[in-house]
Amino acid sequence: MKAIVNTGPGRVEWKELPKPEPGPGEVRIRTVFCGICATDLVMIGGWARTGYPAIPGHEWSGIIDAAGDGVGQGVIGCPCVSENVLSDGGEVGFEHSGGYGEYFLTEADNIRLLPEDFPLDAAALIEPLAVCVRGLKRLRIEDKSSALVIGDGPIGLIFTSLLETQNLLETVCAGGRPARLELARHLGAARTVNYHEAVNGVSDATGKGAFHYVIEASGTLPGMKTAFECAAKGGKILVIGDYGKHLADFAWNILLHNELHVIGSNASQGAWDEAVRLAANGRVPLKRLISAVFPAPDFKEALHMAKESREAVKVILKWRD
Repeated sequence: MKAIVNTGPGRVEWKELPKPEPGPGEVRIRTVFCGICATDLVMIGGWARTGYPAIPGHEWSGIIDAAGDGVGQGVIGCPCVSENVLSDGGEVGFEHSGGYGEYFLTEADNIRLLPEDFPLDAAALIEPLAVCVRGLKRLRIEDKSSALVIGDGPIGLIFTSLLETQNLLETVCAGGRPARLELARHLGAARTVNYHEAVNGVSDATGKGAFHYVIEASGTLPGMKTAFECAAKGGKILVIGDYGKHLADFAWNILLHNELHVIGSNASQGAWDEAVRLAANGRVPLKRLISAVFPAPDFKEALHMAKESREAVKVILKWRD
């Protein structure tokens, strides 16, 4: 099998490796598409979580190619996605080899089969959709108030589309990239705010304390500051960005006096069935977020676009038709 292997900090190489064989309770996936996530770029850049060599790729879709002992053979040939967290606590695409490889292993119990006619390029985005679905469950929308999504990256845009299914009074998306904000309007945002053009800040453009629900998906300290400024009294702030080593920096009395609910949400556990259902019935148009598809051997160009382009939303690697 061929694989795109992270061989050291900042190094990725095209290698030929033995095809893995599924053990008891496992299936082998033949990768069809794999999305490039910002977390992949951090991983490739060098971090302490995984060693080398490693095969990234947690946003994948594929075909079940083989099944180990204890797994019904009837699933072979079925298109699928899967929860990536395995029983040992590691994840496909991180501690375990993922969709940057032509084949990889996962646990059969985690598999979600897809309709035969569902486009597998869009299916590679079911993983970030599941992240958003989990966040929505934790947010627990209880009325039809307005919502503000801060961040026009893939998570912010998927969340904007997901909120469209909640029939809220209004959803506003704030970000800094015009093409992505235009896409946000097509995905359901009633208004958008470009923070580069908001001279006095996003909160001045949208109204301070105007939103009962605020989703902070930018992973930035200014985004978090905006979230606190825009949340209404008694409002809920969902924290779903990745903040690296940044520390909180706000007046605790804002939290106290406004009686805010600050809710963290991480990864996708417990959200996959709903995410597959939403994708399959077209309620969240994932295909619209795909900006470019590269054949897997062209991974260097794909990684460059994912890292450097301000307008590309999701770049996909294609292993086969």
